[in-house]
Amino acid sequence: MRLTDIDQLFTPGAVAVFGASDNDGSIGGLVFRNLLAGGYKGQCYAINPKYTEVAGQPCYSDLNALDKQIDLALIATPGECVPAILDQCGSYGVKAAVVHSAGFGEHGERGIALQEKMVEAARRNRIRVMGPNCLGVMRPQHGLNASVGEDLPRRGNVALVSQSGAICTAMIDWSESRGVGFSAVVSIGAAADVDFGDILDYLALDTQTQCILLYVEGIRHARHFMSGLRAAARLKPVVIVKAGRHPAGTRAIKSHTGGFVGSAEVFRAVTDRAGVVQVANLDQLFAAAQVFGTRRRLAGDRIAIITNGGGPGVLAADRTVELGLTLAQFTESTRQKLEQALPDYWSHGNPIDIIGDAPPERYRVALEACLADPEVDGVLCILAPLVFGDPVATAQQVIEAAKGSRKPVLACWMGGKRVLEAQALLSEKDVPQFDSPEAAVEAFSFLAIHQRNQKLLMQSPAPLSYEDPPDVEGARLIIEGVMSEGRKVLGTIEAKAILSAFRIPTMQAILARTPNEALMAAQALGFPVVMKINSPDLEHKSDVDGVKLNIDDAQSVRRTFTEIMERAKRLRPDARFDGITVERMVSTRAARELMIGVFRDKIFGPVILFGAGGTKVEVLGDRALGLPPLNAFIIETMIDHTRVARLMGAFQHMPPMNRVALARILQRVSEMVCELPELISMDINPLIGNDKEVIAVDVRIKVDYRPPQQPTYGHMAIHPYPSHLIERVQLPDGRDLVIRPIRPEDAEMEQAFVRGLSEQTKYFRFMQAIKELTPEMLVRFTQIDYDREMALIGVLEENGVEIEVGVARYMSRPGGESCEFAIVVSDNHRNLGIGARLMRSLMQNARLRGFRLMDGEVLTANSRMLALMKSLGFRIESDPQDLAVKLVTKVL
Repeated sequence: MRLTDIDQLFTPGAVAVFGASDNDGSIGGLVFRNLLAGGYKGQCYAINPKYTEVAGQPCYSDLNALDKQIDLALIATPGECVPAILDQCGSYGVKAAVVHSAGFGEHGERGIALQEKMVEAARRNRIRVMGPNCLGVMRPQHGLNASVGEDLPRRGNVALVSQSGAICTAMIDWSESRGVGFSAVVSIGAAADVDFGDILDYLALDTQTQCILLYVEGIRHARHFMSGLRAAARLKPVVIVKAGRHPAGTRAIKSHTGGFVGSAEVFRAVTDRAGVVQVANLDQLFAAAQVFGTRRRLAGDRIAIITNGGGPGVLAADRTVELGLTLAQFTESTRQKLEQALPDYWSHGNPIDIIGDAPPERYRVALEACLADPEVDGVLCILAPLVFGDPVATAQQVIEAAKGSRKPVLACWMGGKRVLEAQALLSEKDVPQFDSPEAAVEAFSFLAIHQRNQKLLMQSPAPLSYEDPPDVEGARLIIEGVMSEGRKVLGTIEAKAILSAFRIPTMQAILARTPNEALMAAQALGFPVVMKINSPDLEHKSDVDGVKLNIDDAQSVRRTFTEIMERAKRLRPDARFDGITVERMVSTRAARELMIGVFRDKIFGPVILFGAGGTKVEVLGDRALGLPPLNAFIIETMIDHTRVARLMGAFQHMPPMNRVALARILQRVSEMVCELPELISMDINPLIGNDKEVIAVDVRIKVDYRPPQQPTYGHMAIHPYPSHLIERVQLPDGRDLVIRPIRPEDAEMEQAFVRGLSEQTKYFRFMQAIKELTPEMLVRFTQIDYDREMALIGVLEENGVEIEVGVARYMSRPGGESCEFAIVVSDNHRNLGIGARLMRSLMQNARLRGFRLMDGEVLTANSRMLALMKSLGFRIESDPQDLAVKLVTKVL
């Protein structure tokens, strides 16, 4: 199975440049000359009817005149010519194109219409198109410079993907002095067809790439972006710098690429959940490239600092604390080693000040002691160029000590010309070097963030918890009833009924339309009570002073009813008022005031918000965001990211808050978001919590109709673990077979399954000889997104242990109308119908996902599989390019 069909963008055998010219300032001419100058080993041809020769090479009027097989077309013609060129390329079997031309989506309605024509031509001809308005692609290892950038960067293991060509050229220039080399540089421009998701899919499995850098302005397809981002981040570090974090930048992006720009705060939550590192600027992007390029990773965030000067050590320690990192506490064994090796007047702590007269060997001894300490996750070595020091010799000692350790070692050789040679040596030998202690600690923090976010990436929550299931159907009926009346905002009673359907504790509310009804409600509930205005048109009840607390007698109830209603009508004469709700006054004993919200980001869909509650929630801004679905780990991470979390412990004679109850409510809100695509926004504020309970005091919910034909969970950026696909069937021998989607934690079982296959079965499945799955294959097979790909495993229980006996999977093809499948069953469990059951479940899921066609490749010698395909109604044909392969297809 192939993950991507954009290989020809990176490894073409022959390239044609449309619009090649010798004219000064010609984009096509520059691209053609770049191909020639870069040392590209394939064939390159100039296409332009106005010329017979360009840059000393023959020039052809069109592909008819050329009459050669072309893998990649580079198009640098006026924009209106591009659709016709793609049609010409399609008839000649060209599979990929880069459109350098501008004048498309970034140029108003006319440009948008032209871009749509270009995309239609590409899809009609099954050509993957990068651009328009892009720099192009560079592959230094292959000498391929299919771009407008003149110079190929040095070779390396870092891939750069950017929506801005200018950022690409600037970073290539900067990389020379920083010692960073590239495996690929990609400028995707407007990303009308090939976008971040496609490029990330390719780079995730590219053996030349060890780290991926992204410059992002806007995202068009959130689910595709998230799928590609998470797939890549499972295999190698991904670092992102996001432009347009503020309104001025957002306006500039829209005029630059026409890109879609969402909330910067939401984007941060997206990158955290995707297991990647987001940095603030290009300098930090390069710093991250340096530390991740060494392939050393952190097990924690505990840093040891070695310095020959107190001041630099203090600066590093301060930045460590500011970034939430931990200064390592040394074991007694390490302390003894340091005591023996260092002068009596060393700092006796962390930072380790080894004194200004430190010879190179003293650095090495201290570094080796720290690297051997199990309480240390990484080390920063700082050198100030004092009179007694030897920067180069010290660098050599640090390099030698770092070689034998898996822990990251960072360096900061401070100063100018006296340390230049040492800085270059450190960078050359894979010890990342930084100009200041603060920059070095920031780089260390990127490793810590990556380690933390990888834990979030590994989470695959189900949409619903298994205990006390909610009444989803009842909640939907309430919402349908509200919308049938032409309303989009639920009343207080309706909103609290929705919460109750999802088992969220609420204060009982009784709607009163007259003062006497309010009095009866208060008597029924018991004093003291709270009275609140009830209106579908008010964003906040406090806007009309519509909430009164601690009303404790009958006269006050009737008087308060009249006062609230009169004031509300005076302040908001345009609003509708249904009456006043009466509720029992919640106890404020040991209470914390919190809030939980839901809102829709225009790019990434529903987002869950948690933080401090009350009337000053917007001013305080104490909140954490999370993309659903949530689970216990994600919820605890969200809570701990807020300042109000510090108030949940015991303080000022108050007992600790019941965090278990709070986490349960956040889990229930996640279930609401997953199961109710009609839910547009929700505000539970205040949410009162103490040591006994957490209860929703007030709630506001807004709903809307879901888009027609939207698939299950199609409203979410991250597909939940599809637990609804789990099924149990009985085999002919009486055993129960469980068919379920694969999970990340199934990796060990999946590896054991593949190891247990016969050599022939392995060859039939993978079409090559393998012994076991590589770590990269294992990650890709078990950590899937459940949207564009699905893997269903068949599991039997033997002696209380799950045993995998078969797996069937599909992968979406570009365009989303067809998918490619693969299936294999254990040799020891044949003739039990397992393969047929897996395939029927897989086809049913593909059909529900909207795929119209399923296809695959089967070796001609695999008679068992061909028989299965025939029984399932697949059409079987010989592959015209390889008689050893049969092509099997089925219309779903």
